[in-house]
Amino acid sequence: MLKPSPLADFSLYIYSHSLCFSPNSLFGMGNPLLDISAVVDKDFLDKYTLKPNDQILAEDKHKALFEEIVKKFKVEYHAGGATQNSIKLAQWMIQEPHNVGTFFGCIGKDKFGEILKQKAEDAHIDAHYYEQDEEPTGTCAACITGDNRSLVANLAAANCYKKDKHLDLEENWKLVEKAKVYYIAGFFLTVSLESILKVAKHASENNKLFCLNLSAPFICQFFKDNLMQVMPYVDVLFGNETVSQTFTLRSLDKRTTDIKEIAKKAQALPKVNTKRPRIVVLTQGKDETTMALHDKVQTFPVLKIDPKDIVDTNGAGDAFVGGFLSGLVQEKPLNQCVKAAHYAANVIIRRAGCTFPEKPDFK
Repeated sequence: MLKPSPLADFSLYIYSHSLCFSPNSLFGMGNPLLDISAVVDKDFLDKYTLKPNDQILAEDKHKALFEEIVKKFKVEYHAGGATQNSIKLAQWMIQEPHNVGTFFGCIGKDKFGEILKQKAEDAHIDAHYYEQDEEPTGTCAACITGDNRSLVANLAAANCYKKDKHLDLEENWKLVEKAKVYYIAGFFLTVSLESILKVAKHASENNKLFCLNLSAPFICQFFKDNLMQVMPYVDVLFGNETVSQTFTLRSLDKRTTDIKEIAKKAQALPKVNTKRPRIVVLTQGKDETTMALHDKVQTFPVLKIDPKDIVDTNGAGDAFVGGFLSGLVQEKPLNQCVKAAHYAANVIIRRAGCTFPEKPDFK
């Protein structure tokens, strides 16, 4: 049955396929990484030629770093990767029941893979990994020195996801069918376009919500064709001011830095499922969030925070999406989804890494 709400106040049309809080209502697919955080010394940074505050992909010279950081320093492990972070945050915002979020991705048959499975279970997400032994589990080392964090990511197994080996399996596809909201970060466009398209088409054909994040400028620049193949199926598009400007230039052949204009142009792109309008949500750090729906654009101020309370902004985008998804899966109006998103991001930037307290204080 259709649940109508007035579009003027940015509420949302959703078909109720199942109870709001049923397990496996939210589905995510992406690049799972085991986050390994530790306070290290300058000698460690120098050994691997790392800057105190940077984000890089691991090269051959960094391969030994991940084992060494575990042996030499006291480490903390967390289930990471952009999509998995957002699914984890959505589950944290919802709290009960557990396993509202399902996650698919590829890991290795190794020690880090076992730790990642346990950490995903601890976060109460229903992770079903494709396990293979050709590449090790993807990892992201956060090397902390003072107030700085040097991030080194080794995607490894995350790049090895195979549609026919995992997504197409009957027991896995049944989990996809159970969901009513789907989310994939743009990073996965570099891994398995065919998997994304299969999920996106299922969502479109069944009038469910398919959400995509532009994620990074290089996705819009170097994977434009993949992105534009998926775009007609996108019901909710996320991005920030930097990536959205690249998207406009590379994918829409337009030159503009006007965030409202960018949102309107992205919202108006062709869409397969015409039963629901596309929603475009663009963040701008400490500045207001912009949302486009139909021919309307609305802005939402972010929660104020004293700069001295900001510890780490790296997980802010993932947290924002996680908060928003928690609202979508509960069929809340869009303005409430944005409120939840702002709350989640505000919590995360006060802490190191994409971590959070035991329970949210959100109403």
